[in-house]
Amino acid sequence: MKEISCKLLVIGAGPGGYVCAIKAGQLGIDTVIVEQGRPGGTCLTIGCIPSKALIHAAETFDKARALSTGGNALGIHVEHASIDLSKTIAWKDAIVGRLTGGVSGLLQKARVKIVHGHAQFRDGKTVEVETETGLQVIRAETVVIATGSDPVELPALPFGGRVISSTEALSLTELPKKLVVVGGGYIGLELGTAFARMGSHVTVVEATSQILPLYDADLVKPVLRRLGERGISVLTGARALGLSEGGEALVVESAGGRREFPADRILVAVGRRPRTTGSGLEELDLDRIGSFLQVDDHCRTSMRGVYAIGDVTGEPMLAHRAMAQGEMVAEIVAGRKRAWDKRCIPAICFTDTEIVSAGLLPEEARSHGFDVKIGQFPFTANGRAMTVEDEDGFVRVVARADTHAVLGLQAVGAGVSEFASTFAIAIEMGARLEDIAATIHAHPTRGEALQEAALKALGHALHI
Repeated sequence: MKEISCKLLVIGAGPGGYVCAIKAGQLGIDTVIVEQGRPGGTCLTIGCIPSKALIHAAETFDKARALSTGGNALGIHVEHASIDLSKTIAWKDAIVGRLTGGVSGLLQKARVKIVHGHAQFRDGKTVEVETETGLQVIRAETVVIATGSDPVELPALPFGGRVISSTEALSLTELPKKLVVVGGGYIGLELGTAFARMGSHVTVVEATSQILPLYDADLVKPVLRRLGERGISVLTGARALGLSEGGEALVVESAGGRREFPADRILVAVGRRPRTTGSGLEELDLDRIGSFLQVDDHCRTSMRGVYAIGDVTGEPMLAHRAMAQGEMVAEIVAGRKRAWDKRCIPAICFTDTEIVSAGLLPEEARSHGFDVKIGQFPFTANGRAMTVEDEDGFVRVVARADTHAVLGLQAVGAGVSEFASTFAIAIEMGARLEDIAATIHAHPTRGEALQEAALKALGHALHI
């Protein structure tokens, strides 16, 4: 048994953990990070990055297939389009390999010691790690818990066989002819749409009355329309009961009664749960909110010297939130004054078509007691959208009626995920409608719709 001591111990090398460790190393803190799998966590290895790679491949194939049918306005014709999913997955895996290797290199550059293995807490300052070379005991002055999350498993649909999670969906080498997706949130719809674009017949089963229930109906409407155009069946207010007697179909109950949906694969994407079991965290008796670890505005848990960041601390379970928390905690450990005071954390849904939101939605702003001005500009009036043959969607600004301070920014449309940084900066810096309206936006770009939305909210739109 080997023992080492350090100032900072980070458990988990996902986006929050590795950013925390890198920043700490840069600040001269003696840091150790423990990770059982590859550096990068869910996001880099089985989540954000591989799913976006698959979405891109599906979109590219779908465009090529559309050109092979002839009759398009561009006059382009492709003889035949086909996809070899095994090669697509190999390409995706190569990207993941590059990024995880890059994270390892950055940790080494920051002089962070990496310990590979499963961490088990002895107490709030000590963990033991079962490594390939034996048991490693690590004692630290400060501990950061960044253990991430796992897909939620339904009791009636345990993972295995035909029933898969997003992890298995991102590694399929054969395209399922019939795919049923249980869960109409962003994970289920992103992956379901990708498989539909590659040729699968997809059915989405959602328990609530609307897909993407975290967004308002106006933002969801263009996505729902695209789903219909792609032949994706959507059942809302429907509950998955389990497999049929032969195990070849999903049994669903809705207002119309019970139905069976034959499926080669059933993707369960009903959310994620914090990874708080199996590592001795139960013995630390940390305060929780439901299943999540409770933290304050410094990401401190109820135990002195123990911090928690990322998915294990609750919603929004987003990689960029975890990264920001990780950087902040590293600076706090280094003695700097920091606190969690974010006006907005942008969220993106990489569906067809994309949704991006930062700050407050209109109803959220009203529920906070604000009288609001809302400006909305459609891409049907945007020259750039016309030239790329995708005019679906709009940009929307939500501002205070009295001061015109921007409270929220949303968009739905092709490529609007790239608006996320602009939206977040505008809100974090306290922009007013007049600031956005007076900023010269490059032409022709989709970004002009942001300026036009601000002008519309002020009552003097130019192009509608």
